[in-house]
Amino acid sequence: MSVGGFLQNHRRVNHRGEVWPPQSPAVSFLLSFSLVFTIFNIVLYLCVFSYLEDPRLCFALMLVLCRLPSVCSPAAQDVLVYLVGDSAVHLCVEGVGCVSVQELGHSVREALHIPDSAMDVFAFWLCSPLLELQLKPKHQPYKLCRQWQDLLYRFTEASEEDISQDEPSLQYRRNVFYPKSKELQIEDEGVLRLLYDEARVNILAGRFPCDPETWMGLGALSFALELGIGLDDQKATAALREKKLISFLPVHVSGGGGGLFSTLRGKGGRQAGLEHNLLEEYRKISTSGSTPLEPTQRLRQYLSTCHSLPYYGCAFFSGEIDKPAQGILYRAGRKAVNVGISLEGVYVIDVKEKHVLLGLRFSELSWDHSYPEGEGDSHILWLEFDGEEAGTPVNKLLKIYSKQAELMSGLIEFCVELRSAAEEGNGRRGKLRRQNSVVCSRVHTLNTISYVDNGKEIKRLKPKRAASFFTRQAQPPTYSAVQVQESLEQQ
Repeated sequence: MSVGGFLQNHRRVNHRGEVWPPQSPAVSFLLSFSLVFTIFNIVLYLCVFSYLEDPRLCFALMLVLCRLPSVCSPAAQDVLVYLVGDSAVHLCVEGVGCVSVQELGHSVREALHIPDSAMDVFAFWLCSPLLELQLKPKHQPYKLCRQWQDLLYRFTEASEEDISQDEPSLQYRRNVFYPKSKELQIEDEGVLRLLYDEARVNILAGRFPCDPETWMGLGALSFALELGIGLDDQKATAALREKKLISFLPVHVSGGGGGLFSTLRGKGGRQAGLEHNLLEEYRKISTSGSTPLEPTQRLRQYLSTCHSLPYYGCAFFSGEIDKPAQGILYRAGRKAVNVGISLEGVYVIDVKEKHVLLGLRFSELSWDHSYPEGEGDSHILWLEFDGEEAGTPVNKLLKIYSKQAELMSGLIEFCVELRSAAEEGNGRRGKLRRQNSVVCSRVHTLNTISYVDNGKEIKRLKPKRAASFFTRQAQPPTYSAVQVQESLEQQ
């Protein structure tokens, strides 16, 4: 991770993925640091040998040495901690090279007036277009920034050129390990506003897929929060056109994509329809109830709607899955996916189509991570879950190719441990949804490996296991015997 995401005036990327300025003070800082370190060694070398010739020369050199700055120098430096939007918290930090996340957290909470009761709601992240990592309290961001390129080589497929130009920013975002059940108990408007800003960015970016009625309702709530309620039709229309739809609706809905012809033919009419529907939802909010809702109530209403999305609060990782074969001579290839992992489960989301391919609670899956065995092989996160083949219960395996598979496996394991420790044992199932919802799993569209519990072919899979591919389940399910073919069936 580079130092540029930590010190003031660094290059960074905003939530829309815009390109950062080409000039990087971080690079200059690192070059300066390297130069100082080199001079330090030269002067120290001269001190040792000059003492034999002239002790006075040694004393002069030692004075120069003492004036060189240290990595953990007490001299204060400016640090920017970015929020999910475009705003940032400016801090003046002493000993920036050795400051920990825990120490920074106290300063940021003080600057944002976040009460101690909400200290676990947020965490520090190092984020760039290539990688996002939540930091632990003991981590020292400055030192991690210096290892950024090593981490990119380890956990991404990015080219050498992209890695050399990439820099993280230090962000203050929602903590993956903070339960959703506690979130709606928060009373502080500032904390709710930060959570709202982050949820809104994820909705607009399409990271949280949702159905039209959901994103339209959320867009109207954002409109009311930003501009207030009670605007007449003329003022509301003028305000919406000034702000543009992209400020309230997901980018893939409101105006992304499409060429010149699509713009000339259909985009204008579609935009007008979206504007009409958004303003209609806004009127419903303005006229509902005799007493207008307080801002905190509207913020909580927005977050409550987001809580109905199972991947709210997830950490996201990039990966690929196999596409289903569509013919003998057709080479399927792979499909880009985002893998969201939270305290509740794992969700595989189609990056292009913006819908869920697979959603599993931890009680419904087993998992493993396999390392590459040869040149050209990939890291793989294996997800095992129950399925059916022609009415026969089978186990299904989904392969997710990603250099971040190790991170995903570790996070799943930690979330399972946390959930087990806090398990209430109520066994409640999630809310049932209609099948055409973007939130529903689309197992039939996945290229999975199917096998029965006692099938011999399971021995050919990697990593090799005996009875079941995974052994994490307390009591593996038993399946009725079926005819096992020579090769594993691919769906």
